[in-house]
Amino acid sequence: MVAWEYALLVRRYQGQGRNFHVSFVWYAPDGSRTDITAYADTAIAHLNRAGREGWELVSAAEDVNNVQGSTEVHRYHLKRPLA
Repeated sequence: MVAWEYALLVRRYQGQGRNFHVSFVWYAPDGSRTDITAYADTAIAHLNRAGREGWELVSAAEDVNNVQGSTEVHRYHLKRPLA
């Protein structure tokens, strides 16, 4: 039986119009959290980077809150076999 480890990539968009901020945070299997925004500026670039490290996308989810300004949170759940 294959044992898996899981990680989470979170993309957060906050702001309106030209005044916005996008950040990416990596939640590792050990529970650590790392701001990886500086490594790339798109979710695809981050997912491709993770793929080169053996991670496979399992699911994606989106939350949008437009009540006060705009907030979008995209969650990318990934897995890879334990080494």
